[in-house]
Order: sequence, then structure tokens, then C-alpha cells
Amino acid sequence: MSESPLIKVGITHGDYNGISYEVIMKTFQDHAMLELCTPIVYGAHKASTAWKKLLDVQDFSFYGVPDAEKAVKHHCNFISIYDAEIQIEPGVLNKHAGELAYKALEKATDDLKSGKIDVLVTAPINKKSIQNDSFKHPGHTEFLAQKFEANDHLMLLVSDDLRIGPLTGHVSIKEISAQISVEKILSKLNILNKSLIRDFGIRKPKIAVLGLNPHAGDEGLIGKEEIEIIIPAVKQANEKNILAFGPYSADGFFGSAMFKKFDAILAMYHDQGLIPFKTLAFNHGVNFTAGLSAVRTSPDHGTGFDIAGKNLASPESLREAVFKGIDIFRKRKEYDQLSSDPLKFSKKDRERY
Repeated sequence: MSESPLIKVGITHGDYNGISYEVIMKTFQDHAMLELCTPIVYGAHKASTAWKKLLDVQDFSFYGVPDAEKAVKHHCNFISIYDAEIQIEPGVLNKHAGELAYKALEKATDDLKSGKIDVLVTAPINKKSIQNDSFKHPGHTEFLAQKFEANDHLMLLVSDDLRIGPLTGHVSIKEISAQISVEKILSKLNILNKSLIRDFGIRKPKIAVLGLNPHAGDEGLIGKEEIEIIIPAVKQANEKNILAFGPYSADGFFGSAMFKKFDAILAMYHDQGLIPFKTLAFNHGVNFTAGLSAVRTSPDHGTGFDIAGKNLASPESLREAVFKGIDIFRKRKEYDQLSSDPLKFSKKDRERY
């Protein structure tokens, strides 16, 4: 019987002046990772060699391939999107690093769409330097949503059983209230509910919805959004058989550990969800884009300019992003097979969904 193919995980190099090459090399120095998947790094050859020299990496090498279809098992494959000389400057923001971050992302996304890779893991970019005529987005999530023509999507931060998604993403604080609506909450809850079932294998997920205002509006004394928008949205979600609850006051919700009773949390804005998430799960959290037709994850940290080149970066979050991408890909495939032909699965398998 022939050996089953390993899942192909594409990894973009992000900003080459950050910690991406360091955490990529540290991740795949562990040979057990190469038994789990076939990694394919999209980057710049001269940047990779420069980082190996700077960090004095002796026991690791990339395996150059011309195309993802030529990737070799049990090696950390490397597709070079730029072969000219590069002067890396750890911790320095420059436009060229942004240009090559975009070039790697574009190539990897094309390969993901065409099925040459199964999962995409994006290393951190600098959101300022990457901006160009083709990338006018606040981050990876919005770029990928456009590429995959997703009508809606949700940035979901994941660590073990903790899953938090913000209703409004990378927007100014002053714009948040105006962007909250019943329709938007229902759309995000629908995406989240479907993802919990299909991507995480949770049969009847319970979702907590946070309020916008302090004390969840205190019955209208501090704000009306809870009464006029959030509560009606939760009720309508329940009518659609989505087990949504709330709104909860964010401080008490996390302070009392109530979050442990739910499969996921819908926060109203970025920092409301990400501050508690990173407090609880920093260095091992994963960013997953729910609502895409393909699987994309990323580490939950940024470029790490402050520690770039100092050999201090932890690979834990990138490693977890690879693990989570593989796990979601497998669960999604299993769910889709079950949906198309339930007779192939046992009663125990069917009862999971």
C-alpha cells in the first residue's frame, strides 16, 4: 500500500527584517515537524542565507524547489520569489522588505487557490511597508478575503479551547459604534457557528457575545447599542438555531473565567477581544481566518522588530499555527466527506456533528 501524502503547508516569509526567518528555522529544526507535514517556505534566497549566518544556524538547511508541486517530503522546501542580493537590517522598516513580503504572499495565495498547497501559514508583515497598488488592506485577513471572494469573514484567535473573534476588525476606535449592526452581528455569528462545526468538530457550539459599552450598557444608562442592536441580534441568531448568549460585560466575563463555559466568543472590537486573548495565550495563540474556502492561519505575534536578530524569538506560535492549520484542514475534509456521503461514516462519527 502506497504511503499517503503529507499535507502541504505553505509559509510566507513575511517581513524579512523581522523574526520570521528565525521562527521558521527554529520550528523546522525539529525533525518531527517534517513527519507531520511538507512545509514550503515562500521567501528570498539571499535573505534566508543571511539569516542563517546571522543566527549561526548550523543544523538546518532549506531545500530549494522551483514549484510547490516539486516539494519533497521530510525537507523544509523553499521557493525563492527573489534571487538578487539583499541587505537584511534586523528591526528596520523599509519598503523593499514590504515589496518582497507582498510578492511571497501573492505567490503562496495563488498556489493555495490552485491546490498546489493545502494550508497557508502567513508570517508577520509590517502593515505600512507592504502597502502598494495591489495591497491596500489593513492586514492579511482582508487581502485573503478579497482573493477568495469571501462575502464575509471573521478573524478568529485560537488557543486550545479559547476562541475569540472581533466583530469589527482593524478599524479606528471612533468608527466602531457606527459599524455595529444587527445584520453584521448575525453574519459573524453565522460564520463563527459554521466554522466551529466544520473546522473544529464541535457539534452544538455555544457562543458568547460581548457588549460594546462598560457593564454591557447597564440597561441603557451607559449606551443603547446593547438594547437596540446586540440583544435583538442574539435573539434572531437563536431563532436560526445558533446557540448565542449575551451580551456580557467584557471585564466580568474574563475576570470571572466565564469564558471557559463557551466554545467561542464574539467581541465587538479588536482590542476588546485581543487584549484578554494575548494575556491568556501569548506566544502560543493562532490567528485563523474563518469564512474562507481555504485554510489560512498565522502566529498571533507581529514582526518582532524589537528582538529581531537577537536570537530571542520563540517559535511556539508559528508551530501552533502549523498544527492548527493541519488540524482544521483534516477536520474540514472529514466534515465535507461526511456531508457528501454519510453512509461512509460510523454512527459515532455522525453523532459528532
